[in-house]
Formats: sequence, structure tokens, C-alpha cells
Amino acid sequence: MPGPKRLFIKTYGCQMNVYDSERMADVLSPLGYVATDRPEGADLVVLNTCHIREKATEKVYSELGKLKEMRDEALAQGGSRMTIAVAGCVAQAEGEEIMRRQPAVDLVVGPQAYHQLPELIARSHRARGERLSADFAPEDKFDALAPAGRKADGVTAFLTVQEGCDKFCTFCVVPYTRGPEWSRDPAAIEAEARDLAAQGVREVTLLGQNVNAYAAPNDRNSGGLAALVRRLAKIEGLDRIRYTTSHPRDMDAALICAHAEVPELMPYLHLPVQSGSDRILKAMNRAHTADSYLKLIETVRAARPDIAISGDFIVGFPGERESDFEATMDLVRAVNHAAAFSFKYSRRPGTPASAMPGQVAEAVKDERLARLNALLDEQARAFNAAQVGQTLPVLFERPGRHAGQLIGRSPYLQAVHATAPDRLIGQVVPVKIESAARMSLGGALAKEMQPA
Repeated sequence: MPGPKRLFIKTYGCQMNVYDSERMADVLSPLGYVATDRPEGADLVVLNTCHIREKATEKVYSELGKLKEMRDEALAQGGSRMTIAVAGCVAQAEGEEIMRRQPAVDLVVGPQAYHQLPELIARSHRARGERLSADFAPEDKFDALAPAGRKADGVTAFLTVQEGCDKFCTFCVVPYTRGPEWSRDPAAIEAEARDLAAQGVREVTLLGQNVNAYAAPNDRNSGGLAALVRRLAKIEGLDRIRYTTSHPRDMDAALICAHAEVPELMPYLHLPVQSGSDRILKAMNRAHTADSYLKLIETVRAARPDIAISGDFIVGFPGERESDFEATMDLVRAVNHAAAFSFKYSRRPGTPASAMPGQVAEAVKDERLARLNALLDEQARAFNAAQVGQTLPVLFERPGRHAGQLIGRSPYLQAVHATAPDRLIGQVVPVKIESAARMSLGGALAKEMQPA
């Protein structure tokens, strides 16, 4: 009997890609592929790519060059031939250009074609010819990757419910690489969530490029993400629900109400704003203003006063003046974020912003990003410090670095470490917070959880 085939998947970019990499491993498992943590000696290497930032794309081509050298050396020594595949958003966006730049690539697989991997690999092994598969309907993808085949890895899991984007922000390639917004059937999502819960998963994070644009297929009157959250909250054993990433345009009253009424929905909202300047927001085609965003945050906080707000920011967008950047800083001060992600604008070929006048110098971007990060860091530290003395419900996920220590997450997504027995992994436990750092909290089990 032939031995198992070794599969190495390297994932770039967002949590959606992490989810997709797990599904690719699942669909290849029946063919005898076993995951390995090194590309050396692998029979199949998949680079699951991200096209959001230019440097990420170039890293893929650099990695392909290294894989080619690795494969050539192995063949020269009489080893087996490694199959090299490029998946994800770079595959969708650049297609045959990938194979032109790096002929060592055997397969190019777009985000909606992962379920075709076994067939594509078989074709590649036979002919080394049918190498491009990027245009498949997303429902085919999810129908093929049945939830029963998914193996849970720990007590938390990502669960894709929506893909694609119809917003066409001028800086973003997602509408071109992931296609239009498309939502999975709620029954299929529920089945997958139930299967995960049966395997010990206690928290799911619902994923989508615009997750709060979720709408049940063929019946937009049946409720959006709020209805889905309420449906999943009824699953026994599923203690926590989160979702990411959202768009301000799709933050409707029903979802805000769910934050107030569904205890399983965690009080954490990642709601990217990108800029505090109306002039820049218009150039980005964000279709909201700074004022409308701030009023939305006020409404959310009125419904759930303890909610933690996270956001995304881009500095140095074409045409950004110092006054525009200062407007962003003013918005950050007004919102007071618990966490945030900030980036320098980078040109993405084919997007409208890449051809806009007024490209900002890198030195200016660096200086503005440093100032923004200093403010965001100050706010994150203050938010964490405010938890000291509080008792928070913590879902313990895994052992910590020190003996007898467990690591978990607060409702606000903060990492929390405490001395606790391993039997508490997978349980939501009250922890009194005793210390706070930039990225984590430290605490002790509440008195009622202390051993007698």
C-alpha cells in the first residue's frame, strides 16, 4: 500500500483564508493527503494567497521561486515531484499571469474552486495541462465541502457565511477577486455549527468580506445576519458567537438589537471606518460620512453600553492632506477604540485608487501611521486597564506558556491568562482581572471557582 501523501498549505492574509485552507485540507484528506508543517518533502504545496497589499503578492512570487529551487533539487536527487498550487485571491486576480511569471506552478485555483482540487490534481498528474480553475459558483464550493467532513481544532472555530463584496471601495480588490456578495443557506450554516458544537466547539466567528450583508439566499425577507445569529444561539453547547468583518452601510437595526438581546453574541464589534475625512471617504467610495459613522456607534452603544469597538484605518490614501489625517485622529478620539488595525495605503493594480493623482510619499505615510498607532495603542491600553478589578467570563482555549496556566478570551476578545486546571479548557469561567498589558490581561479564578 502506498504511504500517505504530504500536504503543506501556507496561508496569507485574512481569517477567511484560514478557513479556506482548513477546507482544502479536508477535501484532500480522502485522497491520502496528510498535513505537514514544512514544505520540504511535501507532495503538494498550496500557497493560499491574499491580494490586498502589494508586498503580500510579491512575497508569494518570492516563495514560488524558493519552492521551484526546492523541487529541482529534490528531482536531481531522485526524489518525487512536488506539485505546486496557488490558491486564493492572487490566483483569482492574476490567473495565467502567475504561470507566466513562474512556470513551476502546476495549478491556479480561485476562491470558489477549492472543491475541484482533487480533479485538478488528477488532471495535472496526467497531463500537466489543465491548470487554471477560477470561475465556479460559490454554492458549488460549499455544497462540495460538506460540514460533516470538517474536523474541529480546539474550542473555537471560524465559519464562513458570506463571500464577496458589492461595495467597490476604490482601494480594494475584493470585488474583483471574490466576486459579488453571496450568502450561504442558513440551514447549511446551522448544520455545520451543530457539527462543530458536537465536537466541543464553544465559540464560532462568522466570517464574510461583508458579513453583515448576509441575506438568506432566495429569501431576503427571512432576515439577515441578526436572524442567523438568533438561530445559531439556540444550538446547545454553543456559548459564544462573533462575526467579522462588517461594513457601516450594512449595520442595520435588527443586528444592533441582537447585540442588546442575544447573550451569546459577544459585545465586540469590528466596524472599519478607514478615514475620518469626508473628502477621503468619498474618494474611497465608502458611502458613509464621519458623522454618520459616529452616530451609528452612538446607536450601537445605546443598545449595548459595554460593547468594545474595533476598526480599520488607511493612512496616506491618494490626495490625503494633513487636515484629512487630523480628521481621522479626531474620529479616533471620539470613538475611543478597544482595538484597531491600521495600514499605509498601497497601490493595488486595477483598482481606481491606483491611478488617482496625489499619491502620498512613503515618508509621510510612515509618519502619519506612527502618530495614529500611538493614539490607538494608548486607547487599547486604557481599555484593558479599565478591566482590572472586574470579573469577566473567560472561555479557556488552551494551556499557557507556564505550568498550570491557561489562556482564554474575554467577551471583548482580549487574551486572558490565569492559573487554572486543564479541565477548564472549553468552559466559560469567571476570572477576576488583576493586571493589564497592551495585548492581554492577567487574572485569577473567581472565588467560587477556587478549589475547596
